[in-house]
Amino acid sequence: MRFASLGSGSAGNATIVEINHSRLLLDCGFSVREMVLRLERLGVAPEQLSGVVVTHEHDDHARGAFKLAAKFNLPVYLSYGTFKMCERYLPEAHSLHIEVIDSHTDFAVGDIGVLPFPVPHDAREPTQFIFTDGQSKLGVLTDVGSSTPHIERMLSGCDALMLECNHDRYMLEKGPYAKPLKDRVGGRLGHLDNQSAAQLLAKLDNSKLKHIVAAHLSEKNNTPMLAKEALSAVLSCKQDWIGIAEQAVGFDWRTI
Repeated sequence: MRFASLGSGSAGNATIVEINHSRLLLDCGFSVREMVLRLERLGVAPEQLSGVVVTHEHDDHARGAFKLAAKFNLPVYLSYGTFKMCERYLPEAHSLHIEVIDSHTDFAVGDIGVLPFPVPHDAREPTQFIFTDGQSKLGVLTDVGSSTPHIERMLSGCDALMLECNHDRYMLEKGPYAKPLKDRVGGRLGHLDNQSAAQLLAKLDNSKLKHIVAAHLSEKNNTPMLAKEALSAVLSCKQDWIGIAEQAVGFDWRTI
């Protein structure tokens, strides 16, 4: 089982998970042309994908998913609320294979087990995911304003974790955003700040954790150093052990 990021941040998000010959794309916030180039960098052709999973309808996660799926005949997995809010993205006269999922019901795509869970975010029916080969687990949590006991139960015992560290509270407060946007980003349905992410991490069973990557960092309201400081303090590890999912290049394959 391995995973990689094709880019993470407000300009676009996409993550790829691979188990044997099954490859799932989690979100697609880039154009088809850009996605093909980013996949090529990881040695993957779009025809090799098994499907696309969409977390929620915001542009930086969903805007390219349906055009990519239509072009390369890929099924799309998403909640009903997300689907209804994504209808504006659907190509005209499409013949897309849409799989509406329940955010509390596990499913499989080829060899990849997918465990969805609902999260508090300012979207219609946002869902985040665990991916598993039956033994190891990759947890992904971005675009969430606050933690819940259910989130913590789902993410406990992961072998790898991509965890949102969107902003530093002080940088957001003093930064260039207008107050309504600051309130939205920092609110209960917004995005996790570094310290909130660290507090969530501290509540998990991290005994199996082999990889942790800080994701969805704001380019204006955070720095990789601050995110690494917050997470490494919880895990009592060197800051260099904390990975960063970058906007421009994501991160290369990591194997569990």
